[in-house]
Amino acid sequence: MSDALVIFMPSGKRGRFALGTPVLTAARQLGVDLDSVCGGRGICSRCQITPGYGDFSKHGVRVAPDALSEWNAVEQRYKDKRGLIDGRRLGCQAQIMGDVVIDVPAESQVHRQVVRKAASAHAVTMDPATRLYLVDVTEPDMHEPSGDLERLAQALRSQWDIPAITAGLDVLCKLQPTLRQGKWQVTVALHKDHRDGPHQVLDLWPGFYEGGLYGLAIDLGSTTIAAHLCDLRNGAVVHSAGVMNPQIRFGEDLMSRVSYAMMNPGGEVEMTHAVRAGLDALVAEITVDAQITAREIMEAVIVCNPVMHHLLLGIDPVELGQAPFALATSDALNLSVRDLGLSAMNPSARAYLLPCIAGHVGADAAAVALSESPETSDDLVLVVDVGTNAEILLGDRRKVLACSSPTGPAFEGAQISAGQRAAPGAIERLEIDPVTKEPRFRVIGCDLWSDEPGFADATAQIGITGICGSGIIEAVAEMRMAGLLDASGLIGSGAQTGTARCIPEGRTHAYLIHDATATGGPRITVTQGDIRAIQLAKSALYAGARLLMDEIGTDQVDRVVLAGAFGAHISPKHAMVLGMIPDAPLGRVTSAGNAAGTGARIALCSVAARAGIEATVTRIHKIETAIAPRFQEHFVNANALPHAVDSFPELSRIVTLPEVNFNAGDGEGGRRKRRRG
Repeated sequence: MSDALVIFMPSGKRGRFALGTPVLTAARQLGVDLDSVCGGRGICSRCQITPGYGDFSKHGVRVAPDALSEWNAVEQRYKDKRGLIDGRRLGCQAQIMGDVVIDVPAESQVHRQVVRKAASAHAVTMDPATRLYLVDVTEPDMHEPSGDLERLAQALRSQWDIPAITAGLDVLCKLQPTLRQGKWQVTVALHKDHRDGPHQVLDLWPGFYEGGLYGLAIDLGSTTIAAHLCDLRNGAVVHSAGVMNPQIRFGEDLMSRVSYAMMNPGGEVEMTHAVRAGLDALVAEITVDAQITAREIMEAVIVCNPVMHHLLLGIDPVELGQAPFALATSDALNLSVRDLGLSAMNPSARAYLLPCIAGHVGADAAAVALSESPETSDDLVLVVDVGTNAEILLGDRRKVLACSSPTGPAFEGAQISAGQRAAPGAIERLEIDPVTKEPRFRVIGCDLWSDEPGFADATAQIGITGICGSGIIEAVAEMRMAGLLDASGLIGSGAQTGTARCIPEGRTHAYLIHDATATGGPRITVTQGDIRAIQLAKSALYAGARLLMDEIGTDQVDRVVLAGAFGAHISPKHAMVLGMIPDAPLGRVTSAGNAAGTGARIALCSVAARAGIEATVTRIHKIETAIAPRFQEHFVNANALPHAVDSFPELSRIVTLPEVNFNAGDGEGGRRKRRRG
């Protein structure tokens, strides 16, 4: 073997390189976002990477233990002087010696992740599980012997009507000095779940405590992790941050991670460690950015899909990869953060995980239901939370149905030739002139369009680096509207479309958006492979929605709510042109932003909401797409843009899609079909 396949995550960029090529060199040639400022001398440590080993069925590779060159003296010197996380290598020193999957951690990326799952406004009645209480405790008396904890309990009972408390060993260790320092007056942080049981003492301070009391609402997605720091006294979102899920190196979609656990002994342990470490690092970053201490974070509410649920808890997800898709538990969980290996918050902090609906419909779907309340809707509403795994809810006051569809990571910009995460420099909006076929676009970090004066100067520092999920969605829809793409998803040639931007690429064609190769920049195109990836993703999404519509007995919904990162950044028109969602009046297609994150925040701020959603999920009827007889039929029909069978009368009111057929091969845009025989 003279060369090897290298796959970089989370970007998904890949290429073959001669054996002995430094990882940093390969990353630069592929346009991977890997930092370095020392010229590859092993001084700056900016190019840290984490190789993955074992079977990666998603990528069709097996990574051997010797896929990278041996640990060298430069790396050892750096680790001795500054420290290097176990498993990390320096990209400038590690050389490619075999097929390898390489994770580029967030701190090694030049451009920081943009939090697409930003917090949205939502009215919440504050009733948090964790509260602060100022209490005066009776001093010890030799004539009435009792312990300090018992007298604290009696004071809380008499002054706050709190019937019973319990405390862990860490609280007991600080109880006596804190009481005496406060001269028998203390502020106590108490946690009370909505279920029966005593209040738990999480922490205490001498006298009146004037510091913060915070909780985290965490949306743990397959591709991204978003966390919102909330003030538990008023519900305000103090800070939000996000990071790519480090598990991506084990597989971009959920079934790839289940497969990794199946094929690699101990793989589930690796993935659990990776996601916990990533989450802990994100929380630590939030404490620094928000200028608070870890001790002030008393609680976390976490929502996630079933596979992430199991891997976070340290449960082998293999059962979720095969019928009947059994969960270890579907109930809500109230745990210590120490059970989850999290150290960047108060050691006594509690973690609440919302209930899962079924084996493929998780706590994230429950959080969407909590946020959007379809069970209270007077009209039939379709709620679509789009991510690597799409959660879909359909219902009204009569009945609510739920399913999940394996859309894959294409909507996140992964598996796209020029795809990247949402970071400065990524194309996020795009329009194509239907007459000239010329594109104009906007990139994250700049408010100007590419054809506006000053765009080049405004983007000189951040560059134009690739295309993110929202950009590729709009690009494909715009290509369809401009007649560059036919209903089957085939890109026309330059002769067929009338533009030199449609360029040959092997046996197919690609559409050129931006070419900066003359100045050492990237060449950004939409390839036929990109179109197919989007078709597969949107077909799975539409098929899931149609299954729910079949079950309820309707061909039309009254309104559509788009949730998640997609919902906040893609116009309803583009979604409908692609056929991602059923036809509906565009005025009745709205965005809910990060509904799963909003549901997590509601649960963080209200114990009543926790009790409510636990009751609601028992009434939601689950449809299993993996075994539904008509799923494949709906999936195949949905491959067309927008659809092979279903009509879109509401869309046709505002958009006329060109009737082109590039299979004709006559160079005239498919107006005449070639004679057979």
